[in-house]
Amino acid sequence: MDDDLDHALDAVGPRLRALRKQRETTLAELSATTGISVSTLSRLESGSRRPTLELLLPLARAHGVSLDELVDAPPTGDPRINLRPVTAHGMTMLPLTRKAGGIQAYKLVLPGAEKPKQPDPQTHEGYEWLYILNGRLRLVLGEHDLVLASGEAAEFDTRVPHWFDAAGPQPVEFLSLFGRQGERVHLRARSRPAST
Repeated sequence: MDDDLDHALDAVGPRLRALRKQRETTLAELSATTGISVSTLSRLESGSRRPTLELLLPLARAHGVSLDELVDAPPTGDPRINLRPVTAHGMTMLPLTRKAGGIQAYKLVLPGAEKPKQPDPQTHEGYEWLYILNGRLRLVLGEHDLVLASGEAAEFDTRVPHWFDAAGPQPVEFLSLFGRQGERVHLRARSRPAST
């Protein structure tokens, strides 16, 4: 077994104990709910017994958490969202939604670029909305070459050739809402009070 797996399994016991204490449940009550003996539950929590899938599934169900949360809980962020950053080609992407389908939300961070890269526009199905949090983003969209700054947004059909990167040596941080089937963000305008 590799070190990462050993570390993840070793962390399960304390996590199980914390969940049970948080819910103010006794070992006997948990045993009655899961069908796992009190002694096995106690050994799991103390780390003297290795967790198995057959033991973790009913425990996850009893505690109302996902199996993934029991084995490898996210270290930061809202515990209701499983934040797992993915880094590829220098870009860090942090998914902010868990549901499959519909509009997906991401936070992206692109490292700064000392010299401008050659754009390589791509197309795919979908619709995207970008909002710049920090830094400046260069967006090539069709024949347009734009630089978006903090607080600015763009929305576009991803079937239009598009490409983006940091606009300069500073990193850029932005939010992306993406609808794979072309779903669009619905904006509601606040009505003005009628003048008297």
